[in-house]
Amino acid sequence: MADVVNFEQVQEWIDEYCKIEDGRKKEKLQNLIAMACMPLVKRMARTLARRSTDPVEDIIQIGSLGLIKAIRSYDPLVSRNFKSYTTYLISGEIRHYLRDKAAMIKAPRAIQELCYRINKISLELFDESGIKPTNQQIAAKMEMPVSQVKEAIDADRRKSIVSLDQLDIQFDDEFSNWTDKIPDVSYEDMQNSKEDRLMLIDCLQYIEPELKQIVEMVYFKDMSQLEIGELLGMSQMQVSRKLKKALNHLYDVIQERQSA
Repeated sequence: MADVVNFEQVQEWIDEYCKIEDGRKKEKLQNLIAMACMPLVKRMARTLARRSTDPVEDIIQIGSLGLIKAIRSYDPLVSRNFKSYTTYLISGEIRHYLRDKAAMIKAPRAIQELCYRINKISLELFDESGIKPTNQQIAAKMEMPVSQVKEAIDADRRKSIVSLDQLDIQFDDEFSNWTDKIPDVSYEDMQNSKEDRLMLIDCLQYIEPELKQIVEMVYFKDMSQLEIGELLGMSQMQVSRKLKKALNHLYDVIQERQSA
């Protein structure tokens, strides 16, 4: 399965991000990197969501926290692979939430460990084919009976995942929503902030109409490259190339506006 993100380009941006000292310039470049990597966050969130009733939007928000942490803490002297680094932090943030914040029924440790392995194998199989794997495929990959995989998945599904808007936590004898305690570094907050959103929308006006349309479809309408290709009458590869070109142009616009 092809990458949902052009990490070759993102690697160049994150390397430059690490060199910039001006706070405002770093923030703008951070937003561009975050926007480019959001398809990865959404794909991982939907893959790790364990049933249709999971609050996927909440999981995407949690994964976005991992993405921002990856951008801000990445050190090119320690690692030269931002793709692996950010994937690890996004996955860790989501799994931490699902394991420690959402599960109201604690399964036996052996079942929890097996569920973790099943989720990991499921993600690997999904990466290979782009299709959600069946219990039979997972069992074959793990070399264990299908009944054992199904038992672990059923136990996992009995966990009740609570929405962030519903989860109340007590602080100093007062109750407040979990969302009130999420740090302001979340990408959701940044994207929804008026200034940053206006900056991105304004920069889109300076790129070609076709490229602007593709960016809006991917990042604002949450369409896949295949869906965009079918709608615009082009192949997925053509959409991928145009998206890369669009992001490069958008980056150039941001750089020019920073210089000005």
